[in-house]
Amino acid sequence: MTGTPLGTPSGTPGSPLRVGLVGYGLAGSVFHAPLIAATEGLALDTVVTSNPERQQQARAAFPDVRLAAGPDELFERAGELDLIVVASPNKTHVPLATTALKAGLPVVVDKPVAGTAAEARELAALAEERGLLLSVFQNRRWDNDFLTLRKLLDEGELGDVRRFESRFERWRPKPKGGWRESGDPAEIGGLLYDLGSHVVDQALVLFGPAAAVYAESDIRRPGAETDDDTFIAITHASGVRSHLYVSATTAQLGPRFRVLGSAAGYVKYGLDPQEAALREGHRPGPGWGSEPESLWGRVGSGESPVTGGGRPEPTLPGDYPAYYAAVAKALLEGAPNPVTALEAAAALDVLEAARRSAREKVTVTL
Repeated sequence: MTGTPLGTPSGTPGSPLRVGLVGYGLAGSVFHAPLIAATEGLALDTVVTSNPERQQQARAAFPDVRLAAGPDELFERAGELDLIVVASPNKTHVPLATTALKAGLPVVVDKPVAGTAAEARELAALAEERGLLLSVFQNRRWDNDFLTLRKLLDEGELGDVRRFESRFERWRPKPKGGWRESGDPAEIGGLLYDLGSHVVDQALVLFGPAAAVYAESDIRRPGAETDDDTFIAITHASGVRSHLYVSATTAQLGPRFRVLGSAAGYVKYGLDPQEAALREGHRPGPGWGSEPESLWGRVGSGESPVTGGGRPEPTLPGDYPAYYAAVAKALLEGAPNPVTALEAAAALDVLEAARRSAREKVTVTL
């Protein structure tokens, strides 16, 4: 839905939209709160967390922020807010987003928006019915390497892409614990739904709908309860094949992207620097999202980039702030929703197919 503002902001005309942020763990404190605060047209009004230490951290980082111990306290004053951001554990995404929409508030939900594609589509239908924005935080669409690859594809530098390899790999030989690594299906944990949400979304944005999915998913580490080493192969309706790797058990990290086309290939190592910068307390400003020339990827054919093959390709700056800028523009001006729940549902179709494929050892046709 575009063309008219989604939801009517209740604040004073010309004043920033007041944002209530539910959750102040990794997602809330590292990503959402700093990006909201840095966005023109948005103001971080309230942070919801019952953890006293996190309450202190929020107040230290944002002295004017109001605190709420739980979502109920937040929704009691829904009329004082213009946008709810759900950055709490995965199992709470659907109930909290549903409550917010029924309270008449636009919503941003961290990925994955839901545990199933059906739930995501039900949320999308509710938002449509209420005339409210429902957007999904897929920040990796604004990674520096992803933006650079989109530019190369738009310019036809690689010719017809035949294979897309994407890796989000880590070396964490010991589980860290917490709900993200819980074996309880209700928690919606594991790497398939965590990092897999990112790599699948990127593949679908670049190369279109999936026609078939094959996956291998394993629990490798002693004491681990859920998948920590997963491979997903997507055959796109366009004919492109995507090979996607997410792992916590990779002792030697592969290239973040290896894209092979009829004219050339693009190989890029290393992660976008924005998460590390946010973790270190840096905030968007001049030079944000840029990386040194030594980390640029290479474009070429016939030789490995490791031995000097191809030419260096300048990496475009990463731009996570663009997501919330687009959300503000959608609410205030009726601009397009930067990431719709239906797009997220399409990614969940793939994740569900991957889970079935790995369990039953079959290729799943969509």
